[in-house]
Amino acid sequence: MTTITLNRFGTLVAFVLLCIGFSIAAPQAFASQANIFNLVQQMATLAIVATAATLVMTIGEFDLSVGFSASLAAVICFVLFGQGYDVWLAVPIALLTGIAAGAANGVLVARFGIPSFVATLALGTILSGLAFGISGGESLFRAVPGGFKALGRGDVFGVPVLAFWIVAVLGLASFVLTQTEFGRHLRAIGGNAQAARLAGLPIMRDVIITFAAAGGLAALAGLLLAARLGSVQHTMGEPLLLPAYAAVFIGTTASPTGTPTVAGTLLGVAITGVLVNGMTIVGVEPFIQRILTGVLIIVAVLLRRLGRSAA
Repeated sequence: MTTITLNRFGTLVAFVLLCIGFSIAAPQAFASQANIFNLVQQMATLAIVATAATLVMTIGEFDLSVGFSASLAAVICFVLFGQGYDVWLAVPIALLTGIAAGAANGVLVARFGIPSFVATLALGTILSGLAFGISGGESLFRAVPGGFKALGRGDVFGVPVLAFWIVAVLGLASFVLTQTEFGRHLRAIGGNAQAARLAGLPIMRDVIITFAAAGGLAALAGLLLAARLGSVQHTMGEPLLLPAYAAVFIGTTASPTGTPTVAGTLLGVAITGVLVNGMTIVGVEPFIQRILTGVLIIVAVLLRRLGRSAA
């Protein structure tokens, strides 16, 4: 097996081996219908945040504020519920908050030339402060409409509702990136921004739109997580950041070009989700899980670099 073949298909093989390993280690728990249902629910919000990261990484940038955007959107939505607003008003306002935060990131990066690491980390810190201030640092769980909870709970013909969100969001993102002119612009910017600029592409506009879309997806993930849990904490979205980027980096090892793709990200989400779920079931300590997540990112980056050098 060549190095390139190993890089492309080794990720899928690793996923299959993980599933087999955990099924053998805990057959009654891991492979049960209830756990599979739970696994899909856990993966849904991660998949959406990872898709947001995929969009931004396609243009060669990073968004470290996605977890904070998810938290703030959920907090704003629940605060509005507490003030008597219904789902049809509170949810759009919360989503617009995420879109606005993402657009602000895009302006800082595209208009003022601030490195995306710095811009998104700074704005994310601001969003975290806003979430804490608006919520008062307390958990919010009262006056939540039943219709909102239905967005992230239950099933349709035995399939978790959140599975349909995964299909819808990732399907739309894949279509945009692979089948539209806008998607071609993004790939061109990520491949060589200077060449894209000389070709006359509207880089500033496209970068701002990309960050805005990422912010909107992060907000959606926060709302779906809140709907599933039925409560909100001002830090609830922050733990999604590291696993989301781990999923994207893992997914790039399955790409022929070593670049982010939606399909690769979904595979990365599946590996990350199964690993965490399986380790929890077999009793691995949480700190070990975090260590292994970090190791996964390092391995994914090394494999991507190995694939590029062998190409």
